Amino acid sequence: MNLLRGTGTRDLPGPVRSLLSVHMPALAVGLLLLVTVTASAILQPGFFSPYGLSASFATFLPLATIAAAQTIIVLGGGIDLSIGTIVTLSSAVSVVLMQGDDARLPLALAAGLATGAACGLFNGLVVAVLRLQPIVATFATSSVFGGVALLVLPTPGGEVSPVLTGTYRMVLAMYVPIPAVLLVVLFLSWRLLRGSRYGQHLYAVGGNAEAAYTSSVPVSRVRVLSYTLGGAVASLAGVALLADAGAGDPTLGTELTLGSIAALVIGGTRLRGGSGGVGGALVGAVVLSLIQGLVFFAGVPTNAREFVYGCVIIAAIALAGLLTARDGSASGASGGTR
Repeated sequence: MNLLRGTGTRDLPGPVRSLLSVHMPALAVGLLLLVTVTASAILQPGFFSPYGLSASFATFLPLATIAAAQTIIVLGGGIDLSIGTIVTLSSAVSVVLMQGDDARLPLALAAGLATGAACGLFNGLVVAVLRLQPIVATFATSSVFGGVALLVLPTPGGEVSPVLTGTYRMVLAMYVPIPAVLLVVLFLSWRLLRGSRYGQHLYAVGGNAEAAYTSSVPVSRVRVLSYTLGGAVASLAGVALLADAGAGDPTLGTELTLGSIAALVIGGTRLRGGSGGVGGALVGAVVLSLIQGLVFFAGVPTNAREFVYGCVIIAAIALAGLLTARDGSASGASGGTR
């Protein structure tokens, strides 16, 4: 009851308090995932069927990928409000170059990845070198990237490579969708990055940039690279959206920005940086996607769905914040589901 009243864990024994400080974020997001999966299985009889799992993971992957990209940036002490338009621009470049031709697929994917990385690099230079506030700078570049996307692909259209769409919709061993495999690959890639020297620097810069600087950590370089990596990973969300939709759209991905922030918060990453991880953000993205499906399958009237969805998201974020509340600076750099 003491925890639920928001007074923290001060009255608990020391070892128990330490254990909760480290593991409560993972327990919180795990509880939310269990509740949403259970509710989805009840409301959707075919949820665990091969088709149901394939459709679900195809929906999960784009939001999970952009949430991972946003998390990398936030961990370094930044934030990117242009990340949705980076997805849009990179997907527009890819689909225009692809032209429905399987032979052009490698070139199109490489160009989309390069576009995302270039946009992220530009954001990083604006934030780290020009020292503009991240939220203001990326709000401005969001309009720039969105405008360029409209120049590249003025209207919805373009044909996606049949190999890309066919592969994305495959199911391995009857129950393992390709998007689920890609989600695991994304998490494992993060673990490799987290264990690298750069991953350590990323947490150090996000936790305390001044202390990191005095410890000879290249703060500006770390932040520029975090935006560049974030942009590159975000471009992969554009590929997933193209593969799922089968065509391009100059507004594809623009609505994912706020979802990416909500997902990482639900997953235990703090917006001030230095605490959390991509693992929690991936689970948070799955929870958000499931909530959206629940609102639909619960029979909520069309004109009330956005309102109900927003209220449920607020409740989920509030619950995650309540369950992950910790005293003082306990485990500040190690918290979250990494």
